Amino acid sequence: MRRLLFVALCLAVFGSAVVAQKIDTKWHCSKPTSNPAFDVGDVAGHSYALAQGTCSATSSGSGEKSGTYTEFDEIWKASMSGHGRFNVTTDSGDVAYYTYETSAPADMKKPATNKWKIVSGTGKHKGVTGSGSCSGVRNEDGSSDWTCKGTTTTAAKAKG
Repeated sequence: MRRLLFVALCLAVFGSAVVAQKIDTKWHCSKPTSNPAFDVGDVAGHSYALAQGTCSATSSGSGEKSGTYTEFDEIWKASMSGHGRFNVTTDSGDVAYYTYETSAPADMKKPATNKWKIVSGTGKHKGVTGSGSCSGVRNEDGSSDWTCKGTTTTAAKAKG
């Protein structure tokens, strides 16, 4: 019995608990600072593009403040698909590193979507994981606005 109590006490003091947090952030992303595009040349309307730029959180319940993105896109006739990295800085100065996959019509007036995952982070975000999705509109000036939702999970030390 003593051994069982000792094990339970050790788990309470040294164990970890999973802490989940909701992500609900609205982003405004400026026109990409770099956006070269290359025609593939096999068929009309097929090209590859790179994009890099910055975003500002216009509303965030989870402390997200700003972000930088780098992505690779393929435009094929009437659709666009891509993938990239999004590095988010929080109010505390910690950074969370995201990967994402985007799909959208080639028509810039139609909405776009993406699915994201958090793959690592610094400070409070070290060891964080998470996933979710965003829906966005692309503006005529090259900027975009996104509404992103999801959850993150971190391992937190239990208090004992």
